[in-house]
Amino acid sequence: MGHNYAKPLTAEARMERVFSRLPSDWAVKMERQPGTGWSVWMQRPDGTLHQETRDTLLEALEDVWRALR
Repeated sequence: MGHNYAKPLTAEARMERVFSRLPSDWAVKMERQPGTGWSVWMQRPDGTLHQETRDTLLEALEDVWRALR
């Protein structure tokens, strides 16, 4: 049996992965909403936009990124 299993990424590594893949021409807005968590909004240059509100900034970033890529 192999021992070449991938370790799960830390929250910091996951966040860095999203930020490093964002094109420089995308608009990004992040806000912490009182009582509801984090809101992240992204817009591609073609005008397509998406917003998510989640408990953590990381969850919101990943969900918006997945929806727009």
